[in-house]
Amino acid sequence: LSFSFYDKAQTGQLMSRALADVESLRRFLGIGVAAMARSLVLLAVITPILLWMNWPLALLTLASVPILVAIVVYYGRRLQREYLRRQQVTGELTERLQENITGVRVVKVFGRERYEIEKFGEVNDLLYDQTLRTVGLWAKMFPLMLFIPSIGAAVILIVGGYMVILGQLTVGGLTAFFLYHLMLIMPMRWFGFIVNRAAHASASSERIFELLDTEPEVRDAPDAVPLRDIRGHIRFEEVSFAYDGRSAALDRVTFEVQPGATVALVGTTGSGKTTIVNLIPRFYDPTVGRVLIDGVDIRTATLSSLRRQIGMVMQDCFLFSATIKENIAFGKPDASMQDIVEAATAAQLHDFIMSLPDGYDTMVGERGLTLSGGQRQRAAIARALLVDPRVLLLDDSTSSVDVETEARIQAALSRLLEGRTAFVIAHRLSTVRRADQILVVDRGRIVEHGTHTELLANDALYREIYELQLRPAEEVLAADRRARAGV
Repeated sequence: LSFSFYDKAQTGQLMSRALADVESLRRFLGIGVAAMARSLVLLAVITPILLWMNWPLALLTLASVPILVAIVVYYGRRLQREYLRRQQVTGELTERLQENITGVRVVKVFGRERYEIEKFGEVNDLLYDQTLRTVGLWAKMFPLMLFIPSIGAAVILIVGGYMVILGQLTVGGLTAFFLYHLMLIMPMRWFGFIVNRAAHASASSERIFELLDTEPEVRDAPDAVPLRDIRGHIRFEEVSFAYDGRSAALDRVTFEVQPGATVALVGTTGSGKTTIVNLIPRFYDPTVGRVLIDGVDIRTATLSSLRRQIGMVMQDCFLFSATIKENIAFGKPDASMQDIVEAATAAQLHDFIMSLPDGYDTMVGERGLTLSGGQRQRAAIARALLVDPRVLLLDDSTSSVDVETEARIQAALSRLLEGRTAFVIAHRLSTVRRADQILVVDRGRIVEHGTHTELLANDALYREIYELQLRPAEEVLAADRRARAGV
């Protein structure tokens, strides 16, 4: 599914559907369906035999079937609703658990353990109450499914016994009929078990198919073709974009970037810089307008071929619970060890990796938390560089590294960016100065563009950002450099 789906989806609810709901459906398909088939076969075989042996007595015996059907329909619908509510509450409980485990450091920093335990307990109590309601319905239905077929046995003994006294039926015939009826009672009783499993599976399948039936907002066009060997010429033509069709993020953005150029995106928080970057690999599609690479509308290219040509380092550098080598080679799993080392060296990470006991085979903790923020960013940069992309997207990719490391990364990137088109979202003057073109974004529009010198001379928004944000940050970094040098 598209990025827009995950913007709104809750991780705990998705985990609950992928695990608990799928398991419920699996149990029904593995056990419930077999029990249902066995019951139907027995009914189909034994009912004609009973009718053949003594149809008046058989009709009296089978008179309970409509009652059982009514009970099954009534309680089945109610159970399905209650199971659906229970599965939803289970998803909420999973969500609370997932958030607390993921955010455990924040919880501990602010001493909110007791508060979060109480919130978890509240949802847990809801699940307990909902489970009791579900089990209560089951407790009412199941005895009825056992009792009503037993009435038929009493009818056989009373009416059949009277027919034996009248000479209309032999004792042997009554015994055979009664034994066949006992064989029929078991599948009738199984229906209680089957209905319970079916109601649970129905609620789970509703939640599962809600996901399966969701259509991705971004997908390959029916006539999409692979995008091959691009040069990196990128053009935005009157592009507008709104999240959820309401929150306008971009408004008629038009600009052009020549192959191999480096573009710096500058603007205040929420101005639309990241949105521009996210439209290039089609994480989202423009609401209006189009994005072209080498003159080709990217919506006419296959997603896989488009994204293979693009490397991206996000602000939140996510690493998997795997080795450092596997994380760097994630975008190119068949990469040679030499290529992996070269990418790590370019990202100024090789020396650190070699200082570890297991080197490149060192396991990275969940989400890379065993590494520092700067180390995670350098690993993400190495991962992007290894795929040798024609277009690089760097979302503030040096924000968590120190001055010395940033200088090394910038030196490596300046060599590796040769011949590649790069979009850089940065808040440091050193990055902006190196750019071939600066786009100043404000409220979803490109309000200025040019080089650093040209934009300073304009005395407009860029100069204001420079005075308030870029220059103070650069002065702090310069002071840091002097302190390190002992000046």
